[in-house]
Amino acid sequence: MKSETVLRSEVMKTIIKNFGLVDAERFIDLIKRDEFDYTEWQKDLWKDKTTAQIHEEAKQYYIENKMNK
Repeated sequence: MKSETVLRSEVMKTIIKNFGLVDAERFIDLIKRDEFDYTEWQKDLWKDKTTAQIHEEAKQYYIENKMNK
């Protein structure tokens, strides 16, 4: 398991790389302002899908996005 400092650093680098500095900062600001509860959101996110379905969707997403790069 990575330390919180390493995790923060890697995530910020990834966000900046994919969205640019301005949108990365906007995203962080949105998270700080929003009272969004990720844990509660996750409870309902996959409630109608089996683990096998989620795996298949993830695999398909990976295949499609790997080929687009």
